[in-house]
Amino acid sequence: MRFPSTDVGDDRLVPARPEVSSSKLPNETLAPSHAAHLISGHLLARNTLWNLVGNGGPMVVAVFSIPILIRGLGKDRFGVLTLAWALIGYAGLFDLGLGRALTQLVAKKLGAGQEREVPVLVWTSLLLMVLLGLLGAAVIFLASPLLVHRLLNIPIALQGETLQSFYLLGLSIPVVINTAGLRGVLEAYQRFGWISALRIPMGIFSFAGPLLALPFSKSLVPVVMLLVGGRLVGWVAHLLLCLRLVPELRHRIAWDTAVIAPLLRFGGWMTVSNIVGPLMVTLDRFLVGAWISVTAVAYYATPYELVTRFWLIPSALVGVMFPAFSTGFVGDRHRTARLYGRSVKYLLLVSFPIILFIVVFAQDGLKLWLGAEFASNSFRVLQWLAAGVFINSLAQVPFAFLQGAGRPDLTAKLHLAEIPGYLLLLWWLISLRGIEGAAIAWTVRLTADTLILFAMARRFLPGNGRLKLRAAVLPVGALLFLIVAALLQGLFVKGLFLFGSILSFAAIAWFLILTPEERTLALSYR
Repeated sequence: MRFPSTDVGDDRLVPARPEVSSSKLPNETLAPSHAAHLISGHLLARNTLWNLVGNGGPMVVAVFSIPILIRGLGKDRFGVLTLAWALIGYAGLFDLGLGRALTQLVAKKLGAGQEREVPVLVWTSLLLMVLLGLLGAAVIFLASPLLVHRLLNIPIALQGETLQSFYLLGLSIPVVINTAGLRGVLEAYQRFGWISALRIPMGIFSFAGPLLALPFSKSLVPVVMLLVGGRLVGWVAHLLLCLRLVPELRHRIAWDTAVIAPLLRFGGWMTVSNIVGPLMVTLDRFLVGAWISVTAVAYYATPYELVTRFWLIPSALVGVMFPAFSTGFVGDRHRTARLYGRSVKYLLLVSFPIILFIVVFAQDGLKLWLGAEFASNSFRVLQWLAAGVFINSLAQVPFAFLQGAGRPDLTAKLHLAEIPGYLLLLWWLISLRGIEGAAIAWTVRLTADTLILFAMARRFLPGNGRLKLRAAVLPVGALLFLIVAALLQGLFVKGLFLFGSILSFAAIAWFLILTPEERTLALSYR
């Protein structure tokens, strides 16, 4: 996928916390040379590729590791392990957005030629993150007995090792948070190659590391110890790279209270979205564990982990587009509106064939990968979740646009407003249809979220820059194709339907969705 290099700025590619980039500190502007460097098309393309490789590499290992872990640990222990992975991923939220704030503040110091102030800023941020990490560890220590013995439906035989595992995860939180800060420094200096060189082995180890414990023990404790040890090694590696990149960090550890207020101010509404958004994304599996069983968590979380890896594609795209929204909204809203429309359109064209393939062959693929029993329990979950991922991938564009327009409060308030209704919907549908009900509730929430985000973004777009009706109708048609695909039986019928659907979709996209200029550009690559 190719986008014009104009209208594009900062190249950070992690969309979960984009609102930091739209914040501004008083009396700070980017130096012209630095601004020109940030909008380099070559730099943006290279960083996008690095992020795709860094996020996608571990997926290959996960495909081979998960079946071995399920057989070696058993479904109950593997269900707990998926909760451990979720807790490790969620632990970064205890930094209150300081990792992304540090990226923005260091980048602004570099752009303003104030590099001498970077070491103090970095050390103050890292020390503050240590304090927040210790607070997060205390929360996990206090909450673990309640989670293990009361809230989660964990078999009695596994409760002891599960509790020890959660305590170990609590100890890792300061390390996870501090690593995010160190990564933020590397991002500010645009060292995405270094970041990917660390992210790939760390991501691989998250799935392959537990395999090292299987020959010696079936307990969760050594498995989690390996995961925590891997995080510690990753922190050391990030620290060494930062010391190499900014040698002044070696001279002294500094603390400046004047830096704290700007850091926390950047957290603001962003923290709300960073806590509530991921909470709603992972809440379903914890409720499945509490209301059904940890075995059901394994049946639910495995297709979830598989299909949500697709988000690395829209994440890479939106990570590049967000700074363009942030910059262009102030200077040229019509140009920004065109960029917004292209982003939605291109993302739709890329994502639909992939998601359609997943829905069509959900049962057959899971049967080949994990066996008939697993497939019979999980394939409907995979189909519903795939539809939700498809819808949400489109929603990332208006989400990033609203953040870039300086309205992170709108996305945060939307997340807060969704919680009560989502909890009720989860309770009702899980009671009615088990783990499939959880997948349905998850997809329904993402659909409502997407519609509201597009409506919000529409308010800030000039009239002639809004998505045209025929482009807005295309996602509806795509969803109809997905519904039909979920009902098919037989490999030959499925293959024939997939081939015909993609041909039809390609024809519609070519003649009705793409502009003449875009068709000419596409033909130029033949």
